[in-house]
Amino acid sequence: MGWFSRRKAARRERTMRSDGPLMRIDLKAVEDYLQQFVDSHRGVEAYVEPSTSVTPTTVVLIAWDGEWTRRAVGSPKEAYDLSQRLGVPVYDVNKTGYPNRMRAWNSRKRRGDA
Repeated sequence: MGWFSRRKAARRERTMRSDGPLMRIDLKAVEDYLQQFVDSHRGVEAYVEPSTSVTPTTVVLIAWDGEWTRRAVGSPKEAYDLSQRLGVPVYDVNKTGYPNRMRAWNSRKRRGDA
């Protein structure tokens, strides 16, 4: 086997991975999970995170107290559509940033207060 045939095989393996931007996403399972989060928390807002070289587009749900959860959704359109179906306000994290309550909740969680 030559050098170039190994590189082609490695490239094929990268595109078949189950994580990263090419991962397969079960949108029904994601929606069910996020609906449970919305149903069990008050004041939930959605923040759409763009895809990167290692992750697909994700949506972060943040409750009024700062507790949060993140799930991959595949595309910005899917994220906005999902947020609409969940009935929560949706923001582009590149434009708004994350709310301070999320950082505060992370700090409390690290200290063991949350």
